[in-house]
Amino acid sequence: MDLSEIREYCLSKRGATEDIKWEHHLCFSVGGKMFLITSPDDVPVTASIKVDEEEFRKLCSRSGVRPAPHLARYYWVMLDDIKRFSPKEWRLYLDESYRMVSSKLSKAERKRLGIAD
Repeated sequence: MDLSEIREYCLSKRGATEDIKWEHHLCFSVGGKMFLITSPDDVPVTASIKVDEEEFRKLCSRSGVRPAPHLARYYWVMLDDIKRFSPKEWRLYLDESYRMVSSKLSKAERKRLGIAD
């Protein structure tokens, strides 16, 4: 997937928003909590995503994937190139990151965003 396809997939999620943080990172959030961080100005485009603890260990053993700076303790990984994931992997990891982040929102916030329990 290229960045425009990743963006479209992220924004298809209920309550998902995008904004620019730290001057040049395109971030995708739900309920104000990030589930994907990209650096579209980097060549190649880099990205960081939240994963569960088991996936964190597996992914960090792959070439081009490492613990994300400042976020590794929360099980975020950083890809040195978004092409490291296949389209199938992107959908899987985006779904999981969104699910993990949205599940931590309050019940009222999930209801407001139309996210099922």
